[in-house]
Amino acid sequence: MAGRRRDDGAPVPRVRMTGKERREQLLDVARALFAEKGFEVTSVEEIAHRAGVSKPVVYEHFGGKEGIYAVVVDREMQYLMDHIVNALSGGHPRELLEQAACALLDYIEGSTDGFRILVRDSPVASSTGTFSSLLNDIASQVESILGLHFSRQGYDRKLAALYSQALVGMVALTGQWWLEVRRPKKDEVAAHLVNLAWKGLSHMDHKPKLRTRR
Repeated sequence: MAGRRRDDGAPVPRVRMTGKERREQLLDVARALFAEKGFEVTSVEEIAHRAGVSKPVVYEHFGGKEGIYAVVVDREMQYLMDHIVNALSGGHPRELLEQAACALLDYIEGSTDGFRILVRDSPVASSTGTFSSLLNDIASQVESILGLHFSRQGYDRKLAALYSQALVGMVALTGQWWLEVRRPKKDEVAAHLVNLAWKGLSHMDHKPKLRTRR
């Protein structure tokens, strides 16, 4: 029986791997394909072909496309969550904003494939789904720190939840936009985000009212 061949006709070299090594290889291949094409278009056959294995090998390790996708997404979510939470060292709320904005943009720059997977199949504006759930977790971290600031400044601490959602959503949506355009430079984008957010936080009314409605 003839061996597998590459697109140019040359045989794909078969590399013997341990079960753990093969699993990691399949995850790397699937991650790249999900980022490039999305979950719906990517097939088990394509994952197997690019990894140089047969389809049963993929099924053996993950049970199918849904299984390998779930592992890829779970890993990416945990990595991003750890990255951002570790960056939130607290301190002054302005520093908190800067830490969060820089951490997300650093992640987008260094793990572009991972971010594409999270936002492609779970848009940032969605009320449910992986990325939305992750943003809620991050907002909870921000809320606890922002609440202390509100208490010190005489604002209603219960509103910290609302403002944390608004701030995290602003940074996340800007990050999704920057993923495609990559301009201005990363640090400049973070500086503008912090400028907009902090100028608003530092000049808030205690009881804001709409001017266009009576």
